Amino acid sequence: MVSEQSALVVFGAEEVRQRLTLQQALAPVRQAMVALSSDAVRQLLRSFISLGPGQTFAIMPAALMDEQVFGAKLVSVMAQADGRKAHEGLVVLFDGKGAPVCVADAGEVTAIRTAAASAVATDALALASAATLAVLGTGRQAMAHIEAIALVRSLREVVVWGREPRRTQDFAEAVTARTGLPARAAASARAAVEGTSIVCTVTTAVDPILNGAWLAPGAHVNVVGSSGPSAAEVDTALVLRSRFIVDHREHVLVHGGEFVRARAEGAVGDDHIAAEIGAVLVGQVEGRQAPDQVTVYKSLGHAAQDLAVTAWLYRQHRNA
Repeated sequence: MVSEQSALVVFGAEEVRQRLTLQQALAPVRQAMVALSSDAVRQLLRSFISLGPGQTFAIMPAALMDEQVFGAKLVSVMAQADGRKAHEGLVVLFDGKGAPVCVADAGEVTAIRTAAASAVATDALALASAATLAVLGTGRQAMAHIEAIALVRSLREVVVWGREPRRTQDFAEAVTARTGLPARAAASARAAVEGTSIVCTVTTAVDPILNGAWLAPGAHVNVVGSSGPSAAEVDTALVLRSRFIVDHREHVLVHGGEFVRARAEGAVGDDHIAAEIGAVLVGQVEGRQAPDQVTVYKSLGHAAQDLAVTAWLYRQHRNA
């Protein structure tokens, strides 16, 4: 239920789910990506405060200058006994006059905008004929990514892989039940991605679970799960092999684990980052250059995206 006290509107988790679909999120997320790459966003590098082993509090501030809103995402990331991570937090939105006008559940906003961002990037970088999707990971983002990618490509098959075979099989069955898409569980990450045209990594892996040598020519990969410099879902071979597109260059140079490792190994320099996705979206920089080229979209996720989606929710509420 939306709570409203004076001018402050509060969207709880259920309200975000009811009011914001993946389809609706595509436009504001795309706009935020373009703004981030065209000096229409002011933001700082995210700040992390360690609260102990596996426990982090993060602060992500930004201002959307064209929309005249600013704010921050405040989020806790807590390791669970099963190795997964729980994300909880708030997105706080201020208007151009400096008043806090909206607070939204950050877990739901993040879940939706992250998958929407991958869909926008996939639409820009994947082959138009891409029809097979492999998802490495079986959590919340895995399902959201399948639904989001299905909005931009006509999928004929989904292949899923996770570390727990029983859970992976159950997840594949849930995908078919929820989306109607044929889905199957793969016995290994390699088996999942070989011959697949689109791959999404949405795991909590600290070390690579995807090898660049496994990918078919022309594949597109969304690298999503790793969000800090000490974790990498894909290996250096994939970074080196790919046309490497990022959501925000400044952040990836510092916090993009896969790129940071590849650079530390001497495999790439900073100039290996071909472009930000926002520049590709407006045609400033070419995305895919050839049908057989492997493309990567490295997603860290940014407060600009969270604020753009929250601002959209706030405007819809005010205009209702």
